[in-house]
Amino acid sequence: MHAHKFFDDEERRKWQNPEAILIRAGVKTGLTFVDMGCGDGFFAVPAAKLVGNSGRVYGLDVDSDAIGRLKEKARKETLRNLELKVGVAEETVFCDSCADIVFFGIVLHDFSDPNKVLSNAKRMLKPSGRLIDLDWKKEPMRLGPPLQIRFSKEKASNLIETAGFKIDCIADEGLYHYVIVATPES
Repeated sequence: MHAHKFFDDEERRKWQNPEAILIRAGVKTGLTFVDMGCGDGFFAVPAAKLVGNSGRVYGLDVDSDAIGRLKEKARKETLRNLELKVGVAEETVFCDSCADIVFFGIVLHDFSDPNKVLSNAKRMLKPSGRLIDLDWKKEPMRLGPPLQIRFSKEKASNLIETAGFKIDCIADEGLYHYVIVATPES
């Protein structure tokens, strides 16, 4: 169950600031940003604004309703740099070596085969690109998915390293989340 099923954007913004997270992750004008499991665009919409017309955002989600809502948001905000697809991350590679950032926003624990999803991410990233994994800390709290399905920082890091990445840093992101930044090993 995705976090975005439980909260609307306004509610979620009380404990998560997508712009601040994206800026810290290095999202800026002209970049190509891939949002795997983008839901209805909590991160994809701010990313599209940050990368601007010279950049591009690819968004993927299994939920066609969420993608529909995201398309509507993009239309309202006249964002034309979003390329959206309904599909499974295990079977989706938007492009080879085209992405500056591949982003997983509290979704890595939801995939049936995280290893496959991470190797797809590696295929999409430029050699200089970065993988950003933002996820729920594996500790008891009022918010978020059941504890047993969450990935600890260690588990997520191991998965990411196994898929051929080098971990650059692991940091807390607010009270409830951590963020892992990794780069592809050549």
